[in-house]
Amino acid sequence: MDRLTSLTVFGQVVENGGFSAAARRLNMSVTMVSNHIQSLEDRLGARLLNRTTRKVSLTEIGKAYYERSRQILMDLDEADRIANALHSTPRGTLRVHTNTHIVRFLSPVFDEYLSLYPGVSIDLATGERMIDMIEEGYDLAIRTIAPPDSSLIIRKLSPWRLLLCCTPAYLESHPEPKHPSDLAHHNCLQYTFHPYGDEWRFEGPDKQMVTVRITGNVTSTNGELLRFLTLKGHGLFLAPSFLVADELADGSLVRLLPDHRPTEFAINAIYPHRSHLSSKVRIFIDLLADRFAEHHKWMA
Repeated sequence: MDRLTSLTVFGQVVENGGFSAAARRLNMSVTMVSNHIQSLEDRLGARLLNRTTRKVSLTEIGKAYYERSRQILMDLDEADRIANALHSTPRGTLRVHTNTHIVRFLSPVFDEYLSLYPGVSIDLATGERMIDMIEEGYDLAIRTIAPPDSSLIIRKLSPWRLLLCCTPAYLESHPEPKHPSDLAHHNCLQYTFHPYGDEWRFEGPDKQMVTVRITGNVTSTNGELLRFLTLKGHGLFLAPSFLVADELADGSLVRLLPDHRPTEFAINAIYPHRSHLSSKVRIFIDLLADRFAEHHKWMA
């Protein structure tokens, strides 16, 4: 029989003064109550209760066992209360890993979250490598590319698309590409973790996919560096829409090949488990989803 259940039954027998009263309190048959007590006594090899037709009393061993088991059950109840409090109210440390170039979009969400839930601390790490969330102890990852590990839970926050761009000055000294195949003759600034390596993929007006292998004199894990070099006229950049939206709007960058759409991706919240998700993680993901929905223009 389950040992903790037997301890609970034993405590109820003592506190209610008999098997029948304990059975009523526990909504259990008298026979089952008796079986639990017998199971404990058999396990211990000692009698815990003196039974007469009129009353039940503790033996010397039973008295010592009751005091100790009562404390154990109280400690378990307290542990349950602590766990429930932690689960229902965000507190503790939220460990997050994200891509470097989306931190500026996440910063206002962290600000709001910390203001709403002062019992939470944030431990944020940034980088482009694909982490092992369980091995490295992260609660949540926010990534611009879905991970290959299919065992992780992925919640889509917002779609985003790559945009091919350069400066107007670059086009003064280089012919404007009219087709993806023309990119082979340009200096293309490359993101190290581009999902397709040195192949850039586009969907043409006829919905057919076009792939071109590109070359360039800069490869980097840092999108901000590639944006900066593009603004300095060093080449073409297949950039995340949210990274160059302001520059495209003010004309410091121009979009190329508007009839050919690069691959669409999504910013995702990624976490190891769906069941029993702690409140600090669940509420932060919900807040992220709300804010990304409000500011969809970042990604559109």
